[in-house]
Amino acid sequence: MKPIIQWAAMCAFVVRCHLLTLPLPPMGFNNWARFTTNNSESIFVEAAEAMSRNGLLAAGYNRLNLDDAWSTMARAQNGSMVWDPVKFPRGLPWLTEHVRSKGFIPGIYTDAGSASCAGYPGSLGHEETDVADFRAWGFEYLKLDGCHLPPGSEVTYREVYGRWATVMAETGESMVFAVSAPAYLSDRDKLADFYAGMLWASLYGNVARHSADVATHARGDGWRSIMANYDHHVGLARFQRPGYFNDADLLIPDQWSLSMDEKKSQFALWCTFSAPLLLSADIPSLSDEVLAIFTNERLIAVNQDPLVQQGTLVRRSYYWDILAKNLDNGDRLVTILNRGAFADSVHVSWEEVGFFSLASAAAAAVHVTDLWSGQNESIPVSAGGITRNGVPSHGTAVLRIAKTTPGSPFRPTGIILNTASRRCLTDSPSGSITWAECEESHAQVWTVSARGRIRSLSRPDKCVVDEGGRVRSRSDGCDVHAWNYHISGNLVNGASWRCLTESPDGSALAEPCGHLLDEQVVALPAGVELVGLLVSERQRD
Repeated sequence: MKPIIQWAAMCAFVVRCHLLTLPLPPMGFNNWARFTTNNSESIFVEAAEAMSRNGLLAAGYNRLNLDDAWSTMARAQNGSMVWDPVKFPRGLPWLTEHVRSKGFIPGIYTDAGSASCAGYPGSLGHEETDVADFRAWGFEYLKLDGCHLPPGSEVTYREVYGRWATVMAETGESMVFAVSAPAYLSDRDKLADFYAGMLWASLYGNVARHSADVATHARGDGWRSIMANYDHHVGLARFQRPGYFNDADLLIPDQWSLSMDEKKSQFALWCTFSAPLLLSADIPSLSDEVLAIFTNERLIAVNQDPLVQQGTLVRRSYYWDILAKNLDNGDRLVTILNRGAFADSVHVSWEEVGFFSLASAAAAAVHVTDLWSGQNESIPVSAGGITRNGVPSHGTAVLRIAKTTPGSPFRPTGIILNTASRRCLTDSPSGSITWAECEESHAQVWTVSARGRIRSLSRPDKCVVDEGGRVRSRSDGCDVHAWNYHISGNLVNGASWRCLTESPDGSALAEPCGHLLDEQVVALPAGVELVGLLVSERQRD
């Protein structure tokens, strides 16, 4: 039995354990992006005091996580790491007890390799010792970085991080496990290693980083780094579930290059994703305006929604991204991001929202709450959708749409994105389906029924079928051409057992399913049911 199949077999057990450890995304503070290696006891003592006073703790930011550079440059004779007595004069056990007395949960950092990213001792070969020490010192959250591992492939990372997962499980005490390995696999020419890393990271850990660090306080283009991580994140919703969260890295509310709208947008997008909300800032110096953004209870409620769906793209163009997801009570969240250089207006139709039952609901209006302002409004059904005027450059509008019937009336709706080429599946009047650059077109917005029938908004009376290896939209064959979405990212036709594929010329084909092939790994709208791991012919032996 191949390792990937073994992971599938253990998945149900792992999910139960993760739910007990971390049912909702973590919120808190991490020092790295703001202070880098200038780590110290005073930073955390002052952060705890300020967060207790300024509303951050009351809003849910209850974790204080040390990052790199907390130790001396050498281990003790007994093999343990040693905290730096200059930076932490009263010691880490004192610090964990102190922050816990203030209502916080302490976390710590180490590296899976021979040295940390900043050159401090790594944990390779010392896993048992370090886990025991971290627990004895009072830490309940562990970030495991991936610098300085032996040369190798995804298999090397899997083996080393798997050793950590085993050691932590054998201790019998819960500790949040934040895995950084996929970030070190994300820049490869072929993404199969990255996809595999995301899969086992989502089973080994509670949180997994998938991309580069966001810009630090004094260096780098903050918005560009946020958008780079955001673009990685939008293709990974299939991995997220209660107990495991994709991590787009730290919130940077005092990064020098960010405008206020950009700070708001990072927070809004991370909340839309139900991603970890870990602030990295000089907490005592945050302004009231910034604090009001990051303590917005309406947005935090979306981030901490028990369903913890990761918002996915409804449509994408050069200037606009529209994202949506379902909420636990049946409401729908819609987030509008203006990627352009100027303020502009945008319209999102009810069908793009995923609302297909307005006629049967006998509703004259749809109730919408603006999560930035808290303002409620009733939009007539006859308006055809939601219009937002004057969305600022790099700004967001975040809307909560109330359900109109018992249960959720919303259907999974959005683009189908090839996560390697970043092209969108595109319908046409002739029924020919291709992969094309994403644009504002209903030919690229798809609905997925509970029975696996896929239809574009431009041809809602047709469905996607495998026509002898060519993927087309047509009216006949819908009963037998259901599609199943697998956590591997494969979209599999239930009649032919072939996978949706992007050909080199942009045609949409149905071909035999391979192992995590770039041309076959796709992202679907939030809410589409996952049916488990795809076992390709290469894996059956």
